[in-house]
Amino acid sequence: MFPSLDILKSYNCLGERHLEDGTLLIGHAPHIAPQAWLHCIYPPLSDKELCDLENELNESMPDSYRLFLKNTNGLNVFNTTFNLYGLRKNYKRDVVSVWQPFDILTPNRLERPGNAKRNFLFIGSYNWDGSLLYIDRNFGNVHVCNRDDSTSLFQWANFDEMLDSEIKRVVTLFDDKGKTYNEDKSTLPF
Repeated sequence: MFPSLDILKSYNCLGERHLEDGTLLIGHAPHIAPQAWLHCIYPPLSDKELCDLENELNESMPDSYRLFLKNTNGLNVFNTTFNLYGLRKNYKRDVVSVWQPFDILTPNRLERPGNAKRNFLFIGSYNWDGSLLYIDRNFGNVHVCNRDDSTSLFQWANFDEMLDSEIKRVVTLFDDKGKTYNEDKSTLPF
């Protein structure tokens, strides 16, 4: 469904682990930490979970992001260099529960930038500086903004274009072992 995810799966030469809940960990990365993985692809949400999530958000999701969550409940690329949010099902602190997406409810309900319009759905972030990604529900385009100011700094025409181009771009920042080429270089798309 999302061909760019296959690029992440190419790192399975470094190891791959399937968790009981369906989470796929790709690219064991002991250079980061003993139990670190480069990429996490989370199991899809059911229709009921999606409906419950939309009820929690008090908004319907754009079709593009709804489809994404029906295929994978969020994503972490290169150990959170680039993240797409999903439904965090619990906050337990055990070995298995730690492998969950960043919660989409947090930036949309608790840590929303003050100038964010109602039609903005915050869907992801970059760990470089905490920049956020959002979909403008009115137009379907995806934007990058600062974590405390929703003024658009960069945009893509739609979610699929953003996902494809960002995975392809972020991969170029790392070598075949998942080590960054230049730790001082911004990982942002602008």
